[in-house]
Amino acid sequence: MGADPVLGVLAAACPAARPAEPGDEIAGVLPRFAASPASVAEASALLAAAAAQDLAVVPRGGGSKLGWGAPPRRCDLVVDTTALDQVVEHAADDLVARVQAGVSVARLGEVLAGAGQQLALDPLPAPLTVPGRGAGSRARAGSGAGAGSGAGLAAGAGRAAGEGATAGSAPPSGANGAAAEWLGATVGGTLATGAAGPRRLRYGTPRDLIIGITVVRADGTVAKSGGKVVKNVAGYDLGRLFTGSFGTLGLIVEAVFRLHPLPASTMHVTVECPGPDEAYRAVAAAAGSDLAPSAIEIDRVAQGAPVRVAVLLEGDPDGTAERAGLLCSLLGEGAAVRPSPPAWWGWPATGGARAGANGKPGDGNVLGGGSAPGDENAPGDGTAPDGRNVLGGAGQTGTLVRIAFWAAGLPRVLRVIDAAARAAGLDPAVGGSAAAGVIYAGTGPDADPAAVAAFVAGLRAALARGDADARPTTAPVPDSPPVLASAVVVHAPPGVRDLVDPWGPVPSLPLMRAVKDQFDPGHRMAPGRFAGGI
Repeated sequence: MGADPVLGVLAAACPAARPAEPGDEIAGVLPRFAASPASVAEASALLAAAAAQDLAVVPRGGGSKLGWGAPPRRCDLVVDTTALDQVVEHAADDLVARVQAGVSVARLGEVLAGAGQQLALDPLPAPLTVPGRGAGSRARAGSGAGAGSGAGLAAGAGRAAGEGATAGSAPPSGANGAAAEWLGATVGGTLATGAAGPRRLRYGTPRDLIIGITVVRADGTVAKSGGKVVKNVAGYDLGRLFTGSFGTLGLIVEAVFRLHPLPASTMHVTVECPGPDEAYRAVAAAAGSDLAPSAIEIDRVAQGAPVRVAVLLEGDPDGTAERAGLLCSLLGEGAAVRPSPPAWWGWPATGGARAGANGKPGDGNVLGGGSAPGDENAPGDGTAPDGRNVLGGAGQTGTLVRIAFWAAGLPRVLRVIDAAARAAGLDPAVGGSAAAGVIYAGTGPDADPAAVAAFVAGLRAALARGDADARPTTAPVPDSPPVLASAVVVHAPPGVRDLVDPWGPVPSLPLMRAVKDQFDPGHRMAPGRFAGGI
């Protein structure tokens, strides 16, 4: 049989074009071709060739978050960005770095750490294992991951309630090891998903740290926005627009970030609270203090269990120690200072065994290695005491739901989660960045898909009714129905994906579709991956 003429056209633009292999699947959809451009010029020529052949294109970084979002309606060509793996420039005096999209966040962290600097992003929630890759891909050591390179339409989405459909560095100092998926996450994939970890409270999300971007549009046109100067405001803000759009607007090939100094010292202050109200008071006290916390996380392994609160403080050693002592006094009895985070810190990212094998009350939410539920130092290795894998391997991880809300509504949100879970017969683990208004609910891979779908539906219905509304009375009255809170299914097994819209209601959908039409009139970039089938 003769050579595929379409592949010949792609190979003329990008020598690393090849037939797709099973490891190139995107959420279960196998493309016809895969290609790994090694330069911006190759990426431009490749997308121009794909446009001439009317091919649907899905960007991919290291692949750690390909399970995020909806499966593409159509996928002819996967564009692997991991050969775009250069740290182009590090202007240490200006606290700015320019990097290609395929550079792994971990490798970038190593480069920046040499100058005592960091891209202040944490490990990100994702499946524990990276999907297999075709033998012909040009992945390089030190590069790696993300859902591709493209990214955040959602107008009206913010860092709390509006995050529902929007849209580093080495691990934070003292972390108990980074998740394997995070070690492969690429800059482009991190922007594409708009994901952020615990330190979002102080440093923000990727869209807050990006100051310049270079993208390739669906027709192969190269477009740039922003620059190397932090205060540069010239031009349209493509960086923020692309952050979180899941590859549906174009291919991210390069980004410029503002950096922060690495802290000389970190300390964590922990306290265990008997219930949601007490946990909220602890979170509010820490967040409202003058002690400048970098992150405030909560963890609750099951309904009725204590809510554990941990606060990260960063700075110089003497100042951090003093602030930690003051915070202990503020939080009261049971508060303790520790040099490293508890094992459950950032569990949606690190893969600690938080969700039960099937998510039902009483049978799960165990800590790894058979540790007692009250042992906050126990390692989370993904196994129950009897050896069950409660998180699953590639393609078998459980369901992770991100709930974004007004931070003052934490007690209400936890009760809404509990009510929806009880109605569905589930008992998800809950944890996340409470002070930033973003927490996660997770069930195990064996949870009944219909029950998980019922939980998500019940949760969304309660949030839409305003059951978790905690806006201050001084908040302005919006011109349209406000986004009080949202629930997005970040990741789910195929059985759950078949029953649930991962994005849920999106008030700004008409505007988002208009942006999609402007940037990708043929709807060929990652079609169907984003909210509303975009």
